[in-house]
Amino acid sequence: MYATSPSDLDHFLRRLPDEAAVLVRVLRTRGSVPRAAGTWMAVWLEGQIGTIGGGHLEWDALARAREALAGGATQPWEQRVALGPSLGQCCGGELVLRYEPVVGAQCEALAERLTEALSPVALFGGGHVGQAIVRALAPLPFSVRWIDSRDGVFPEMLPASVQTEHSDPVDAAVRELAPGSRVLIMSFSHAEDLEVVAACLARIRGQDDLPFVGLIGSRTKWATFRRRLAERGATPAELDRITCPIGLPGITGKEPAVIAASVVAQLLLATSAGAPG
Repeated sequence: MYATSPSDLDHFLRRLPDEAAVLVRVLRTRGSVPRAAGTWMAVWLEGQIGTIGGGHLEWDALARAREALAGGATQPWEQRVALGPSLGQCCGGELVLRYEPVVGAQCEALAERLTEALSPVALFGGGHVGQAIVRALAPLPFSVRWIDSRDGVFPEMLPASVQTEHSDPVDAAVRELAPGSRVLIMSFSHAEDLEVVAACLARIRGQDDLPFVGLIGSRTKWATFRRRLAERGATPAELDRITCPIGLPGITGKEPAVIAASVVAQLLLATSAGAPG
């Protein structure tokens, strides 16, 4: 289900203004295939970024893309590929590849189109753990909306897939999150955390379009929050939608990078569980 990573997208957009490329994208799939629809790679006469699955499938696609570049092709085309003995691959599935010659003038439109394929994450909190999570997400197929009520907490250099936002009160940002956002809550303040969780519960009650809401903290913290939220009218079923503590069970390290690895692995599991097919 995963598209090419945000870091590959950044590299692609930085190189494209200097040299035309062919964007090769998995358009449709059937059966067992190495990569899902939406996966892409960018091909230059020398070099590539991304992968559509490796093996003879990718080798053949690279050759076709470079032949088109050498010939000055400007129009897109499609190729249907059966992954059988003729390709030296025994996946048994079938896919359609789309080849699209692209140039630097298309960077803005390409950034918007390719970022849309990423799964949205809303991260509340710009502290050490939040920064470690953003770094861990950088090579993965997620777009991040990073929110804090404080000024000056975000690093200056961020991937194109990360958008920062100052929101005071911070919970007001919940109303504007993209549908399907996975929410991670780890602000500098327990009071802020509580209000963000309450806003997420209100949105779940009204729209039910936040498939994962995770709160950093101990079981004791969640017991206190659960009682306070119940006093505000949250039902047990609604409160069960909140994951706290976050991270995979059994990983006990408290270092920001360890927490980030555990939380991001949990996000990958949650995203895979919700994927079609």
